This record gives sequence, structure tokens and C-alpha cells, in this order.
Amino acid sequence: MSLEQKINQDIKAAMMAKDNAKLRGLRAIKAAILLAKTEKIQVDELHADTEIKVLQKLAKQRKESGDIYKNQNRDDLYQIEMEELQVIEEYLPKQLDRSAIEDVVKGIIAEVGATSIKDMGKVMGAANQKLAGSADGKTISEVLKSLLS
Repeated sequence: MSLEQKINQDIKAAMMAKDNAKLRGLRAIKAAILLAKTEKIQVDELHADTEIKVLQKLAKQRKESGDIYKNQNRDDLYQIEMEELQVIEEYLPKQLDRSAIEDVVKGIIAEVGATSIKDMGKVMGAANQKLAGSADGKTISEVLKSLLS
């Protein structure tokens, strides 16, 4: 079953349960998937990697918006963003913790032979490929900078 089909089923279930927070998050996912399908080339089904990228983008948007709302003391809007983020994260692969990311990045550094911060580009490209879907780029970058400096 594709992500889009699962989302459609979950939207129906959320409507019946009258779960507005979950419904908002699911509708946001559905809209993003439809947009991705029609963006460049019209396709019937998205590849699993593309679906994960769409979900990661939505999660990142919710986190950034939540941070802005929290800084502006808009707890009502912050709460809405966090509810939607929680729904989106249900469909993302399990995220690795910082120590697991460090282990993977150390292996990549040894593999590539990186010795200084100048080699960050090589390591970052390999790390993004290897950790796609299970870690965000910002965390990978922070770990990499701390290891190379």
C-alpha cells in the first residue's frame, strides 16, 4: 500500500473519530503528495524516497514555524504546529539519535579519509545518502563539524 492510499484511509478514520488535529496533519501530507506528483512530471505513484523527502520537508517546516511561534509567545499557533508535526512524524522512518549518527559519520570519515573541515563536502554528501530518511541534514552537519574540528 502506498503512502497516499494509507493517508486517504487515515483521513477517513480521523473524520469519523472527529480528530481535528490529526485531520489537519493528514490533509497537509495529502496536499504535499499531490503537489509533488504534479510538480515536474505527472506520475501516478511517487517513489518511496520521494515520499520520505516530502514528509521530511513538511516536518522541517512545522519545526521552524513552531520555533517562530514559540519565540513570539504565540502558544496557540505553536500547539497547532506541534500537533501536525506529531502526525507527520508517525509516517517518517524512525529517526536516529545523535550517538548513532556520530557512529555512522565516523565510519564515513574513515572511509573517505577526511582529516579537516575542508573535507566536509565529501563526507556530507556520503552521509546524506547513507542516512537519508533517518536523520535530518542539520543534525548530520552539526555532528560532522564537531568531529572534523
